Amino acid sequence: MRTEICSIPGDRERPNEDWASVAVPASGQGGTVIVLDGVTPPRDGDGCVHSVPWFTTRLGSALTELSGSRPELTLVEILAAGIRRTAEAHRGTCDLSHVRTPQATVVMARWDTVAVEHLVLSDSALLLQSPDGPVRAVLDDRLDRLPPGALASEAVCDTTVRNKESGFFTAAADPSVVARAVTGRTPRGQVRALAALTDGATRWTERFGEGDWTDCFTVLAKEGPHGLIDRVRELESVRECVRGGKRHDDATAVYVEL
Repeated sequence: MRTEICSIPGDRERPNEDWASVAVPASGQGGTVIVLDGVTPPRDGDGCVHSVPWFTTRLGSALTELSGSRPELTLVEILAAGIRRTAEAHRGTCDLSHVRTPQATVVMARWDTVAVEHLVLSDSALLLQSPDGPVRAVLDDRLDRLPPGALASEAVCDTTVRNKESGFFTAAADPSVVARAVTGRTPRGQVRALAALTDGATRWTERFGEGDWTDCFTVLAKEGPHGLIDRVRELESVRECVRGGKRHDDATAVYVEL
C-alpha cells in the first residue's frame, strides 16, 4: 500500500486548522483515512477558550482511534462518538451552543478485504478510483445548493444556513449532525486507490477549473499531494478568486493506493 499526505497552511503566520491521518491495522488487511478542515472562527469569538486546531486535533484523534479499533461500528456511529467525546472535553469551559463553536468538515474512509466505507460531511472531497481508471467523486454539495446571498456575510450565513435545515452542516458539538453525512460502501475490488482533499486542495478543480476529478487524481498519482497543492498555490498567485473567500486556504491532501 502506498500512502502520501501533505498539509500546507494558507498563511504561515497562522496555525494550520486542517487535520489528516492514515492508520493501517497490524493485520495489514485494511486501513482508515481521516481528513478534517477546521472552520476559521469569526473575529468576535466563538464562545470557546480553545483554538480550532485544538478541536480538529481532538476530533481527528478520536476518529482515527475509533475507526481503527472498532470495526463493529459504522462510520456514522464513529463520527457521533467522536463528536460526543470532543464535546465532553470542553463542555465545562465553553459555550457549545454558540453557532460558531469550533467545527470542521469531515472525510472518512475505511476499508478491509470486503468493502470500502465512506463518509463526507460538508465541502471536503473523497475521490475513489476504480481498477480500470475512472474516478468517482463523493461530495456533500449542500453549499453549492444554497440560495443566492446565503454566504454574503458571516452574520447572514450563521443565522440562516450554518447547521440549519435547507443549509449546510459541519461536525461541531451536536452528534445528531451525522445523519446529514453522505455515506456509502463500495466493494473492495472496485477501488484501486482513493484520495481525501480539503477545499484548499480541491480548488484546482472546483475553483480554477484546471481539470475534472479524474485529471485531479492523475496529478495526485504522478506528483503526489504536494505536487497538487503546489499547483494550487501557483494558480492562487496569478489568478483572481472566482468567488469570495481566502486567497490562500489551508490545503490538505491524502493519497492512498490500496
